[in-house]
Amino acid sequence: MKYFSIMITLAMGLGSAASSYADGHSDPSGAASGMLKYTEFNQIGNPADVLYVKEEAPQVLKSGEVRVSVLAAPINPSNLLQIAGQYGVEAVLPAKPGSEGVGRVVEVTAETSYLQVGQLVLILGGGTWRDEVVAQEAGFLPLPNMDGLGPEVIEQLGMSAVNPITALLMLTTFVDLDEGQWIVQSAANSAVGGYVIQLAKQRGIKTVNVVRREGLAEELMAKGADVVLIDGPDLAEQITRATGNEPVALALDAVGGDTYTRLTNSLGYGGTIVAYGMLSGKPATLNTGMTIFKDIRNRGFWLQKWYETATLEEKQAVFGKIIPLIAAGVLKADIDSRFAVGDIKAAVTRAAQGGRNGKVLIVPNLESLRPHTQ
Repeated sequence: MKYFSIMITLAMGLGSAASSYADGHSDPSGAASGMLKYTEFNQIGNPADVLYVKEEAPQVLKSGEVRVSVLAAPINPSNLLQIAGQYGVEAVLPAKPGSEGVGRVVEVTAETSYLQVGQLVLILGGGTWRDEVVAQEAGFLPLPNMDGLGPEVIEQLGMSAVNPITALLMLTTFVDLDEGQWIVQSAANSAVGGYVIQLAKQRGIKTVNVVRREGLAEELMAKGADVVLIDGPDLAEQITRATGNEPVALALDAVGGDTYTRLTNSLGYGGTIVAYGMLSGKPATLNTGMTIFKDIRNRGFWLQKWYETATLEEKQAVFGKIIPLIAAGVLKADIDSRFAVGDIKAAVTRAAQGGRNGKVLIVPNLESLRPHTQ
């Protein structure tokens, strides 16, 4: 862990550096060979309609830059929302999508100080739906030497900077939860929902997990869920019965609309509800009487704001908890399907479909996911 702390300090001291991409100054004589694919959009709209694939020759590295072969990058709901113009931050067009990923260093310049060829890194600067990323060294978070990691773990590491961080922070930031207390969450079959279940189980916190369709209970129980319920008008009553009328201290909502209202109604005195998404696309109705007579607290969570405001020590602490759990195979998310960069339209179409059971990944260099000695 000491090594890991040092690496985080080096990589995160400057924040999330923006990646540098080839724009007319590439050279086919670079270290990589062949043309490289990347995705881009220059108008806001339905992702499958506005995203397109471009090609470029390998970029010649400038002083202090590092070349990283992208191994796995997830398609998160926030990515699709931003492309569609429905996110809290507008994309600067033309834009290169993808907010996180994992890769392997394939070339460094003499001026780099701590990254080495063959090393696994998290890609911090965005624009990850592409074959290769070239950026300054500070744009990557080096992972500790973990020789022989299988492709499954490497893929999981590629999803470590958004959803598991969100789950951990929502469980620890708003309420001081004790072992045996109840929490409730909507969209429990989402990636964040799965991480919430696993992290809560480790602490002995009991979870009521709300989903919007049948057939999900078995897999959620296997992850450690205590209760799985189907959303509906009587959700608050269902929760009361499931918990034996014990108070619910925290509700996490990614759906909005009526679901947010129902979760609020299920809270015990002094309970807190945290909104972090609006999958329904509908605003919620808040019973003001609930906030007065039950002292309900309404909060919101946006990971991007945390990245902007958290101190280096806070980031170290959070990554220091999440990365070892993922590397050890203790914390994981379901994967629905994998696509190459060139199939981005099919990939985002699948990611937007209902009934999906897991994350959609972009895997530009699938053959490079095999175990590698650093």
